[in-house]
Amino acid sequence: MDYQIADFIIRIKNASLSRRRKVIMPYSKVVKEIGNVLVKGGFLKSIKEEKVEGKKVLEATVKFDKRSPAISDVNIISKPSLRVYASAKNIPEIQKKGMNTIVVSTSKGIMLGSDAYRKGVGGEVLFKVW
Repeated sequence: MDYQIADFIIRIKNASLSRRRKVIMPYSKVVKEIGNVLVKGGFLKSIKEEKVEGKKVLEATVKFDKRSPAISDVNIISKPSLRVYASAKNIPEIQKKGMNTIVVSTSKGIMLGSDAYRKGVGGEVLFKVW
């Protein structure tokens, strides 16, 4: 797939909807960092780097709360054909007061929208998750 971020988040969503616990992805630094952000946000249990047949892969474990997945849906905002950027003061408007969580790629790394707002940095809005 050309756009690894969308591929990763859609695989996580599909796994949670089909009640699968683990998702295996090809290794990428960006995907690993997004996985760590989702673990911090409480959407994934863990993300591990492993080797399968001599190739690096990432294994993400989906988090479930009493048989219901932590991720119910996602919305990919920034795409290769149309990048969407937001300043720090516009992040709460995009996040809609806690209804969903956004993941932002900033100059200080990939982080949740609330962390970016607290640090006062803006960047590319990658996707919404709820």
